[in-house]
Amino acid sequence: MKYVSTRGQSEPLDFTDAGLGGLATDGGLLVPDSLPDLSGELDRLAELSYADLAFELFLRFTDIPEADLRGLVDRAYSTFRHPDTAPTVPLGDRFVLELFHGPTLAFKDMAMQFLAQFFEYALEARDERLNILGSTSGDTGSAAIHGVRGKSRINIFMMHPEGRTSPVQALQMTSVLDSNVFNLAVDGTFDDCQRIMKTLFADVPFKREYQLGAVNSVNWVRVMAQIVYYLYSGLRTLRAEDASAVQFSVPTGNFGNILAGFYASQMGLPVSRLILATNENDILARFIQTGVYEQGQVAHTISPSMDIQVASNFERFLYALLASDPAATREAMGTFGQSGRMDLQTCGAHPALKLFAARQIDTERTLATIREADARHGMLLDPHTAVGVAAGDDLRLSGDPLVCLATAHPAKFTDAIVQAVGREPHHPVLDALADAETRCERMANDVDAVRNYIKQTLSSS
Repeated sequence: MKYVSTRGQSEPLDFTDAGLGGLATDGGLLVPDSLPDLSGELDRLAELSYADLAFELFLRFTDIPEADLRGLVDRAYSTFRHPDTAPTVPLGDRFVLELFHGPTLAFKDMAMQFLAQFFEYALEARDERLNILGSTSGDTGSAAIHGVRGKSRINIFMMHPEGRTSPVQALQMTSVLDSNVFNLAVDGTFDDCQRIMKTLFADVPFKREYQLGAVNSVNWVRVMAQIVYYLYSGLRTLRAEDASAVQFSVPTGNFGNILAGFYASQMGLPVSRLILATNENDILARFIQTGVYEQGQVAHTISPSMDIQVASNFERFLYALLASDPAATREAMGTFGQSGRMDLQTCGAHPALKLFAARQIDTERTLATIREADARHGMLLDPHTAVGVAAGDDLRLSGDPLVCLATAHPAKFTDAIVQAVGREPHHPVLDALADAETRCERMANDVDAVRNYIKQTLSSS
C-alpha cells in the first residue's frame, strides 16, 4: 500500500516514510491509495481482543514485518488500565465507549501509544533521529509527550494555547521534565498553533534540516490506530444487541476522531449514522448542515479540546467528497486559505455526507447532560463526552444501537464537573500532579519565534 497526498504534488510514500514525515511535502495530508475491504471478515474480527484486532488491521496498512508489528502492538496496548482496553458500557438506552483508560486518561492514548512505539522502531532501524513538532488543544500534547518521553532518538516540541487548556491538561504536559520534552505556551488559540505547525512543515528545507515529524492527527498513523476502536466497539455492540447496524456519536473539533469512524464504515463496518457533535465552535456542524465550511471566531468553552475553528483532518474528508481528485482538493483548500470559506453544497448528494448528522451543543446543555447522567445513572461524563451524548440523544436513528464516544476521564475537567454536579472528580494519576514541578516556555504567536526556538534548542543539544 502506498500513501498519496490529498494535493497530488508529492511522490507516493510507503508506510514508514508516511508515518515519520507526517505531512506531505506539498502541504497536503497523506492518505492510503486504497482501503481494505473487511466486510467478509466481520464475524471473525468480532472475536478478537483489542490488541489482536489492532494487529489484524495494521497488517493491511503497514510495511512492518509481522513479528515486529506484533511486538509493537503488544507493547502499545499493555499500558492500558482496563482488561478490555476500550470497554463499551451502558448508559441508559445508549452505550458509552470508554477511551480514557490509557496513561493520560484521554482517547489520544489509543493512537499515541502505538505511534510512539512505531517511531522508536523505525528510527532505530534507520539509525535516524526525529524532532516532533506538535500542537494541542489539550489531550494530544500530554498523550504524545508521555508516549515519547525519555526516548533517546526523539525530541518533542509541543505547542499549546496559553490559558486555553484545562489546568490539569496543562499540568500533564508541563510536569514532564525529561530532557527531550519542550513545552511551548503560545499566546494565541489552538488554530494559531496549528497554523504555525503547518507553516513550518510546509518549509521543506527547514523540515528536512531539522528532521521534523508530526504526532497530530495530520499523521496518518494516528487515524489508522483510531479506526480500531470503532471496529472493536461496533462489532461487539452489533453482536450483543443482535443488530444489523450501529451508530456513533462523536465529540469532535479537529475531525480526526470521527474521520476514523468514516473510514471504518468505508471498510465494511455496518454504520447507519455518524453523529458529529460540537460545542459553540461549530464550523464542522455548520458544514454538515449547510455544505458551507466557513471559519469563525474561536469561543473559549468548558470543553476546550473542541475550541477549534479550522479542523486539521477536514482535508482528508474533502478529498473523499471530491472523488479523490487532488487538483480539486488543492483548489478548494486554496480558496479556504484565502477567504476562510469554501462552498461545497454541490457535494450534498454525495453518499458519504448522507452518513453524517450534526448538532451544536452549548454550555448550558452540556452541564445539564453531565447532571442527568450523574443523577440517573451514576456516571460522570467529561464535558466533551457530554456534548456527544446530548447530540446523540437529539439525532439518533430509531432501532440501531447508539454508541457515544467518551473521550476523556472527567477528572481532567474539574471546573466543569464542579459547576455541573457540585463536587470534584478524582483520579490518582491526576491527584499526584497537584504539587508537581513544571517547565514551559512562553512563546509569541509567531512562526519565526517557534522556528528560532527549535533551531537554538537543537543547536545546543
